[in-house]
Amino acid sequence: MKIKYTAPLRGELSIPGDKSISHRSVMFGALAEGTTEVTNFLTGADCLSTISCFRQMGIKIEFVPHERGAHVLIHGKGLHGLTVPSATLDAGNSGTTVRLLSGILAGQAFDTVITGDASIQKRPMKRIMMPLTAMGADISSVNGNGCAPLSIHGKILQGIHYNSPVASAQVKSCILLAGLYANGVTSVTEPAVSRNHSELMLRYFGADVRTDADEYSHTSIVNGRKTTLHTGFTASISPEPTLVGQKVRVPGDISSAAYFIAAALLVPGSELLLRNVGINPTRDGMLRVCQEMGADITLLNEDYSGAEPCADLLVRSSHLKAVEISGDIIPTLIDELPVLAVLAAFAEGTTVIRDAAELRVKESDRIAVMTENLSRIGCPVEATEDGMIITGGKALQGASIDSYKDHRIAMSFAVAALACSGEMDILDAECVNISYPGFYEDLASVCR
Repeated sequence: MKIKYTAPLRGELSIPGDKSISHRSVMFGALAEGTTEVTNFLTGADCLSTISCFRQMGIKIEFVPHERGAHVLIHGKGLHGLTVPSATLDAGNSGTTVRLLSGILAGQAFDTVITGDASIQKRPMKRIMMPLTAMGADISSVNGNGCAPLSIHGKILQGIHYNSPVASAQVKSCILLAGLYANGVTSVTEPAVSRNHSELMLRYFGADVRTDADEYSHTSIVNGRKTTLHTGFTASISPEPTLVGQKVRVPGDISSAAYFIAAALLVPGSELLLRNVGINPTRDGMLRVCQEMGADITLLNEDYSGAEPCADLLVRSSHLKAVEISGDIIPTLIDELPVLAVLAAFAEGTTVIRDAAELRVKESDRIAVMTENLSRIGCPVEATEDGMIITGGKALQGASIDSYKDHRIAMSFAVAALACSGEMDILDAECVNISYPGFYEDLASVCR
């Protein structure tokens, strides 16, 4: 994909549905009694992998594509309605599918093997294998390297309290989902608050999910309104709930909106309106960091989509300054760090990103890949063990960029192309289909 745009970005977009919420709507709908109706479902490859896995386990799922998000009906069979698949479950490139589904599979009355593509087979799974084993699960790495394929022999599970060494929504969700099948309450304590879509949606479907007395409080990014979300650092779930099918309208994915937020901020004279974007406080770190950098972002029409807060975002081009990104905010923007690194490349001063070692075990080693590609366009950047040091503010030049088939790398450098001189050539650019089919078309539609 070759990209070179210089005109201001104008217009409005409806961002595709949130990937995390789309995954969970299928999983929880399959375990519920009755039909779950999902609108604005993300049609990316990752979410389609989740649908495929549950179809293999006997769940009828109707999928009607729409121009902006699919309409999906999941005909649930209850907590114990899954049946043994006839073949290995294939999660494709989706780490969410492997990790969350492993929690569900651990408590089934049958055996399964779950795997994914070459990238998934390199990503660490010991972080879920350890707590599941502590619950009595029989789960092993087929190749003995702590990665997929995973062989899971269904067992009767015991509730535990797990102190997670990392703030990871995938780890937390895996344990809570296994807790649906455990004897006794299961709880997870994290060192920082990770995204809480599982807790909100499980409660919405009828599960007894509780969080500790701590409150995660933040100030609304632009409008100065304080909101409080009861999440805390510990989440617990009681076993054997009766989940009931629900209607789920998936808000736009803030991780996908991030690329258009960044593009509008960087290209002079730009003004974009992004419709119905999820602004869950455990996911809004991108907005908070942008505000600290000097971004002009206004929240309009704030509302709730099911249990999830959402709003329209009005973004205007801005002069940005360097910041430090570290600490408890990292779990709220871990997927947005590549595009934040691009913003840092054009911001005045030196931006430091730390406490983000998790980037090294994503679809690619995003610290190494971002450092390599930022250097190619002329940005002074230094990789550290857990982040990057980026000196911004100098003129940058388009170059040949290797995405390493990582969707977030490809989209980040598509944004960078809009502020560079010359042309950006992105290799393996089609990998954006993992999370954002139609990304390049949407980008072209507002660069006129």
